[in-house]
Amino acid sequence: MTRAIPAARKPIANDDTQRILRHWRDAVPDDRMAHLVKDATRALVKALQRRLAVHGVSFGHWTFLRILWETDGLTQRDLSREAGVMEPTTFAALKAMEARGYIARRQLAGNRRRVHIFLTAKGKALKRALVPLAEEVNRVAVRGVRTADRTATRRTLLSILENLARDEARARYDSTSRYGEPG
Repeated sequence: MTRAIPAARKPIANDDTQRILRHWRDAVPDDRMAHLVKDATRALVKALQRRLAVHGVSFGHWTFLRILWETDGLTQRDLSREAGVMEPTTFAALKAMEARGYIARRQLAGNRRRVHIFLTAKGKALKRALVPLAEEVNRVAVRGVRTADRTATRRTLLSILENLARDEARARYDSTSRYGEPG
């Protein structure tokens, strides 16, 4: 006979997630912010990947679809830059997306060298099915988090992005400068 686990003691996630939660709550509560953000991002991506898989869409394709839903007709280079990935990665993803019927590559009149990426009707239609999945992941992620805490977290993350953007703008990338030294 199996005993039911009381609701308060039921595991809330798989072993990997439990390990990460223990790490952050018990082992190193004051570890670097970057690691916590990385683990939170990984959990968000994993939750979305599970939902996208039901529709046969990979997370990599999701990234490009999101960009094309906003700006259809980008070149491969522009799409790579927007996605923050290297062009060979983009090329491989676009090849697979084209095979699935999500995109078409076309040259525009007046410039035969540049190939532009356009969503097909099938690629455009995915937006209706997939965007609600991402919205659901966001809702699940902040469930039980007070509005004031969500607002503070958002403000803090934006400040982190701004600080790092300023740092990048100040950085000198020549061979004589090093990070962390006044310059």
